[in-house]
Amino acid sequence: MNLPSAKSPWTTTLPIVLALVAWTLFWYRDTALAMVEIWWRSETFNHAFLVPLISLWLIWRQRHVLAEVRPVASPLWLILMAGAGFAWLMGELAAVNAVTQFALVGLLVLISPVLLGGRITWQISFALAFLFFAVPFGEFMMPMMMQHTADFTVFALRLTGIPVYREGLQFVIPSGNWSVVEACSGVRYLIASIVVGTLYAYINYRSLKRRLIFIGVSILVPLVANWLRAYIIVMLGHLSGNTLAVGVDHLIYGWVFFGVVIMIVFAIGMRWAENTDPTSIRQASDAAPAPAHAAGRQGIIALLAAGVIAAPAVWLSAVSPSVGSESAPGLAPVEVVGWAMTDERKIDWKPAYDNPSTEWQGEFVDASGRRVGIYLGYYRDQGYTRKLVSSQNVLVVSKDEHWAKVAGGHQEIRLSGETLHVLRTELRAMGPAEQRLIVRHWYWVGGRLETRPAVVKIYTALDKLLGRGDDGAVVMVYTEKNGPGEPDATLDAFTEAAWPALARMLDTAKARR
Repeated sequence: MNLPSAKSPWTTTLPIVLALVAWTLFWYRDTALAMVEIWWRSETFNHAFLVPLISLWLIWRQRHVLAEVRPVASPLWLILMAGAGFAWLMGELAAVNAVTQFALVGLLVLISPVLLGGRITWQISFALAFLFFAVPFGEFMMPMMMQHTADFTVFALRLTGIPVYREGLQFVIPSGNWSVVEACSGVRYLIASIVVGTLYAYINYRSLKRRLIFIGVSILVPLVANWLRAYIIVMLGHLSGNTLAVGVDHLIYGWVFFGVVIMIVFAIGMRWAENTDPTSIRQASDAAPAPAHAAGRQGIIALLAAGVIAAPAVWLSAVSPSVGSESAPGLAPVEVVGWAMTDERKIDWKPAYDNPSTEWQGEFVDASGRRVGIYLGYYRDQGYTRKLVSSQNVLVVSKDEHWAKVAGGHQEIRLSGETLHVLRTELRAMGPAEQRLIVRHWYWVGGRLETRPAVVKIYTALDKLLGRGDDGAVVMVYTEKNGPGEPDATLDAFTEAAWPALARMLDTAKARR
C-alpha cells in the first residue's frame, strides 16, 4: 500500500499534526534548544541527535498499517496535556532541566492521542515512547555508580590478594594511588546500552517477555562490565608498573572492552530473534473502521490543544516579573553568645557552590579553643545560571587538588526546637597535613529548613508561582575532626548558640527584597 490518497483523512490530519508540533516547539524553543546544547557538548548524550530520526523511521515502517486506520480526535487527552504543561511551568520556575524537558517531550507525544486517537497512538506507542530517550537524563546516578564501582574494584583487588587502603572513592595499592572519578562511573555505558538495547529488543522480538528480559540484560551487563573494566584497568596499571591503562589509553581500553561485551550480548540475543515485520502485524480491529472523520471537530480540538500548549508559557511570562529583584541581599557577621569571631582563618576550605547572589564565610572560637567555621550561600532570582540546588553545587569537586570527600550521610540534630536531619560529610585534606573536617549543611528556603533537594525545588517553584520570591540559602557549619573537643559536640554547641542570629539575618535579607 502506498501513501494515503488525496481522499484520505490523513491528507488533512497530517498538516494539522505538523502545525501543532511546530506550535509547541515555538513556545518551548528555549527548552528544546537547551536539550540540543546538551546533546552537542556532552558525549554521554550525543546519541540523542538520532532519537527523533529513529522514532520517525519506526513510524514510517508502519505507514501501510496506519493508512488503514482513520484518525479520530480525542479531547479527553487534553487533560494530560494540561498536566504536562503545568509540570513544565513548575520545572521552569524551579530551573530543573529534566522536568521541563520531559514535559516538552510529553507535550509533543500527547499530540498523537489528542488528534489521532487511542488506536493509532497504541500502534506507534513504542516510537512515541522512544522519544523520551532524547531527554538528557541519568547523570544523577553518577555518585551512586561511582561508589559501587569503587566497592567492586576494591573487593576484587583484595580477592586477588592485593592489599588496599581505601577512603571514599580514593584507594591505595602497593604500586600507586587510584581514584574513581566521573569517567569511571559507567553512566555513559549504561545510558548507551539502555537506548540501543531497548531499540534492539523492539525490532527483534515480538514477545513482551523477551523484550523485557533483553532490556533487563541491557541494564545489568553495562553495570557489571564497568566494574570489570575498572578492575582490569587497575590490574593492568599494577602489573605493568603504571605504564599501561593510564592517561588517555585508560578510557580507550574501557570503551573497547565495553564494545566487545555489548556485541557479545547482541550476538547471543539474535539466537532468539522473532519475525517483527510491521507489514505482517495487523490489528484485528483494523477491519472495522473508526467513525467517519469529522474535519470540523478535529479543527476545534486542535485549536483547544494549541491553547493548552501555549498557556503555561504565557503564565510564566506573567509570573516572572513579580518575583524579579536586582538587589543583592546583604549578609553580615553575627554575634554568637560564647563564641568570638576571629580574623585568623585556619581552615582553608570553601564549598564549590556556583554563582550565589551573595555569600559569607567566617570562623569562631570559644574559650576552650574549639574552632568552628560557617559558610552561607544566599540565592535570589534563581534560574539556570544561578540556583541553590544543582548537581554542580557540591562540597568538593571530584578533581579537587586540596580536599577529598571520604564519608557522608545524614545526622539528626535539634534546631529551633525541631528535629532536623542534616547532611554530615567528612573531608580530608590532600597532602601531608592530613587535616580532616566534619561538615554539616542544610537549606533555608523562604524561612523553611530542609535537606531534601527535591523538596527544596518544590518550595522554590511554589514560592515563585505565588509571587513570594525565591530566596534560599545553604547553611554550612564545620570543624576539625581532630581539633579540641569531640567534633559533633562542638558543632551542636555552636549551632544551638548561633542559629537564632543566623535565622534572623536570613529573614531580614528576604524581607528587604
